[in-house]
Amino acid sequence: MLSAALSIGVLLALLGSGAAGTAPQGCDIPPQELTRMLQILERSVAESEMPNPSVLLAFNLAGATGSNGRQHLLKQIEEDAVKRAQKDMSSGQVALYTLALLSSCHDPRHVESQGHSVNLLQVLEQKTHKEVARLEEYGVPLTTLYSVGLDVLALCLTSTGDYEQDAIILAKQLLNPESQIDVDTQAVVALALECVYNRTKLHDTLDLLQEALKEVANSFLDKQAEGNGVIGNIYSTSLAMQVLETASKFYAPREWDCAQAFSAVYSYQLQQPMAVAQALPALVHRPYLDAASLDCSVVAVTIPQLPLSPSQDMTAEEGPPITVHYSVSNNLKGKPFDFSTTVSVPAGSTLLAVLQAAEEAKPKEFSFKTKPTSWGPMVVSIHELEGSEADRTFWQFFSGVDSLQEGVSVYKPQDGEHIRAVFSTY
Repeated sequence: MLSAALSIGVLLALLGSGAAGTAPQGCDIPPQELTRMLQILERSVAESEMPNPSVLLAFNLAGATGSNGRQHLLKQIEEDAVKRAQKDMSSGQVALYTLALLSSCHDPRHVESQGHSVNLLQVLEQKTHKEVARLEEYGVPLTTLYSVGLDVLALCLTSTGDYEQDAIILAKQLLNPESQIDVDTQAVVALALECVYNRTKLHDTLDLLQEALKEVANSFLDKQAEGNGVIGNIYSTSLAMQVLETASKFYAPREWDCAQAFSAVYSYQLQQPMAVAQALPALVHRPYLDAASLDCSVVAVTIPQLPLSPSQDMTAEEGPPITVHYSVSNNLKGKPFDFSTTVSVPAGSTLLAVLQAAEEAKPKEFSFKTKPTSWGPMVVSIHELEGSEADRTFWQFFSGVDSLQEGVSVYKPQDGEHIRAVFSTY
């Protein structure tokens, strides 16, 4: 245990010496929480069906470059980039792979694996151009505004392409009073705008970006005050925290109660690897904006390996049976339908188990398909009706009238709860 404590102590010392400086009291991650979160990421590398660039980015920003999982993941990311970037990845995925490689001090212009190579920045520039052209013409991008925010951030950090012009378009989206943009997207777009703000020399562009960043930063402070530390939801809070950590000049003279936001994230005890990866950069005061400026010569730190906690023990005993009401409905595409059923599952089961029980009982009505994502399995089809990026449709899950903030493999319904799957548009 002494060596484990020393390892984390060294890591915290390295974090404290970074560009972010000394954090206010109550805004430093406790050593035991950092250990827990890094171990979740370490295990996820072996357990995940697909390489997750957000996990690699989090390892690097947290200074955990000596992790065995990190080394293995870096190799996987390079292999996957060479294999899929051009044909099978969205612009946002290419941007995340770019940020992950930048933070590993690997050149995204020349990614090699098994005798083949790819220029990720060239691919990203091409895909971003298509996204922005669609956004300008139709008011929506090919995929999501979140993805375009990541695109512009990665292009800006590497001084590639028309990122300044793209940032102007994004800033106007943020300032459009008719835009209904969620906190996650606002945060990622704001980070991209901050990058461009720090690089551009054009006064009109600076004024526009400043206006947009003031709007977003102040809205985050308002949301945090209303949510007792939570900004949007617990998952978007950590992305918003990155903005508030780096954009103080845009909300001055107001002050940010960072301890309140940190406490909210800690109290939730995040378990899902993607949620942990998204939270760590803010918690260690190393935002995505630092991805291209890390010192990769810093001595690596070992992540101590500890036993699984009870909440992570997959062999834990099942609880007594509970009843969950489940319905699926579609009024958007093709022939409308609305089916309902009631299933019994063990207490503590995830929503995925509810869907499986419903399908087993009534396969004609409740058949479903999933695909692996960085957030775990995502339901892409129910009753043979599949969501589509082209149609901007997807299956959205609700508990009563409230949209669920967790995936089907994480959310655990309670006894008597009514879960609704509604075919929706975005």
